[in-house]
Amino acid sequence: MGRERLGATWLTSQVHHYLEASGVGKPGSCHLFRHSAATLMLEGGADVRYVQELLGHRSLAATHIYTRVSPERLAAVHAATHPGAVLPGHEAFPL
Repeated sequence: MGRERLGATWLTSQVHHYLEASGVGKPGSCHLFRHSAATLMLEGGADVRYVQELLGHRSLAATHIYTRVSPERLAAVHAATHPGAVLPGHEAFPL
């Protein structure tokens, strides 16, 4: 009962403590971890509507910022799925 619940204030202080102790010399925050987790989930194939629900967003537009695709990921998906990229003897357009 005397312990603080897992809340934003406690979690933020822990993140700052461990970032300082790590010596990486870069800022970070709980929001950065939240953003990274959502981005990695989407890149791993999670449905954007599930990520929306997990993040507690009312609008899908609020979750949309996490759907930005890295150029490397785009090239990999193109190479794996585009018919022109997988036809033998046909060179696909470079990205």
